[in-house]
Amino acid sequence: PKIGVEYKGDSKTFSPEEISSMVLTKMREISEAYLGKEVKDAVITVPAYFNDSQRQATKDAGAIAGLNVLRIINEPTAAAIAYGLDKKGRGEKNILIFDLGGGTFDVSILTIDDGIFEVKATAGDTHLGGEDFDNRLVDHFI
Repeated sequence: PKIGVEYKGDSKTFSPEEISSMVLTKMREISEAYLGKEVKDAVITVPAYFNDSQRQATKDAGAIAGLNVLRIINEPTAAAIAYGLDKKGRGEKNILIFDLGGGTFDVSILTIDDGIFEVKATAGDTHLGGEDFDNRLVDHFI
């Protein structure tokens, strides 16, 4: 599919990968400005429900943005790594990741064993989270 954009009287069409690459390019520029050096390699997170073609499209977007995509990982896995859950204790652990995000609500169950993360199940609501959630809270409390 192509996405049509009209800007200042000029019409252009873009693939989803091109749109994603624009976002990744901007993120790379911000990172480079903050770090004060060139960013070449990246690990990109995607929702756990992304299929193989969506993951490949994300990897392609990274390449278009000039990044060497080292790995595509699930967002719940990234959350578990960020909290250091792979470093806490020994043996197999089952973890529930509750993600009330910027536009979706997702719940994932992961198993971590010997540093290996496996997403066992994931479910969510693409209409709950972000602005929808904020508006419902305001309506409820005000």
